[in-house]
Amino acid sequence: MNMNYHRPGSLSFSSRSQGSLPNRSSLYRASPASFQSGFFRGSSSAFPGSPFSSSPSLLLSSLPTLEIDPKLHQIRTEEKEQIKGLNNQFASFIDKVRKLEQQNKVLETQLKLLKGKDQYKSNVGRIMAAHSQPLKQQIDALNQDKMKLQNELDNTQAFLEELKSRYEDEINRRNQLENEFVVTKKDLDDIYLQKVDIESKVEGISNEIKYLKQLFEEEIRELQSQIQNSMVTLEMDNNRELEMKHIIDEVKEQYKTMAAKSREEAEQWYKNKFDDMARQTQKHHEELKGIKGQIAELTRYAQRVNGEIEALKNQRSNLENAVALAEEQGEEAVQSAKSTIQDLEDALRRAKHDMASKVREYQELMNIKLALDIEIATYRKLLEGEENRMTGQAPSLQLSAIDKLAGHLMQKEMLPSPTRATGTVLASSSSLKRPLLIKTIETKDGKVLSEASHFTEK
Repeated sequence: MNMNYHRPGSLSFSSRSQGSLPNRSSLYRASPASFQSGFFRGSSSAFPGSPFSSSPSLLLSSLPTLEIDPKLHQIRTEEKEQIKGLNNQFASFIDKVRKLEQQNKVLETQLKLLKGKDQYKSNVGRIMAAHSQPLKQQIDALNQDKMKLQNELDNTQAFLEELKSRYEDEINRRNQLENEFVVTKKDLDDIYLQKVDIESKVEGISNEIKYLKQLFEEEIRELQSQIQNSMVTLEMDNNRELEMKHIIDEVKEQYKTMAAKSREEAEQWYKNKFDDMARQTQKHHEELKGIKGQIAELTRYAQRVNGEIEALKNQRSNLENAVALAEEQGEEAVQSAKSTIQDLEDALRRAKHDMASKVREYQELMNIKLALDIEIATYRKLLEGEENRMTGQAPSLQLSAIDKLAGHLMQKEMLPSPTRATGTVLASSSSLKRPLLIKTIETKDGKVLSEASHFTEK
């Protein structure tokens, strides 16, 4: 609220209410001629909401003279009609003031409600904390489950690596045994070939023995025939008896002994050799049977290990799916909590914005009410001055009530936003054309931004 008093030869008053009726300027005049020649008729259309300005010196200059004016009765009648119209307007202004007071009470009630809502909104932080606490606990639990699943996955992977190493060791052992089996089979094949060779040799030696036996028998028969021939010859020649039978028997016995001994030695050697080969074959057969058993056992173990590996792979896949699902659920819970927090913050901002707009509307209405109070006080002073003039008392206009209301309006300034209002300074003269000083002041946060003034005549 700015109150400006200018004295360009006469006292004038102007008021500017911050936030009340912005971008409007209204002018009010008071002069001696208005009280004598229809002041209210000229100014009745100029009372829509701005303060009234008058000059006490002008009212003092309008004291009635002792001369009788023939038009005085007509003037008084017109003045009475104007006063009736002004009274009606004053009654309408009073109704308007009552309505504004009711609106003021409604706005005060709304302000209290908004303040109560603001106090209730102040618990949004605790509500959000209470709402986000279980979500945080759920996120922590999910993180713990994730860590447990990760540890189980690591342990499973370590166990899987161990089984894999064991499986590789068994594969290497199996390959080694297979190599040994191949070598043993090769040795067995060599032994079998040796056996076949020995059997062929035994058969050859047997054939050779048979051949020698037949040969020896043939030689014996030949010797016997020769002996017989020689004996015949000797008997014929010498006519003596030779004991060739004994000699032949000894030779036979010697050959028989030699043949039997050779046959026994050959049979014994081949029998020993065959027994050795049989023992080696039995040994290799047992080793082959053991290797086959080991290979079957390793095959079963490999199958069991493969089954365990498949089960561990399935378990690993399930654990990875569970971890992915837990991560997805945790992210969804975090996103839901963030969206809930964002919604609450947006609702809080909207509520604060609505409350600020309601407060601004309330302040604007309060400024309008104070401006109307100033107008009512001005009308009251004008009516009192008119009554004093009609009763013959010296007209005087005091602006103390207006000054008090202006000071009250200055104390009620609440809006920090820049406003624009116009203040008017009125000046009058004794002539019909009165100079009018219009002064425009623009302020922001209590500081004067611009000031302009100009004179006009009306």
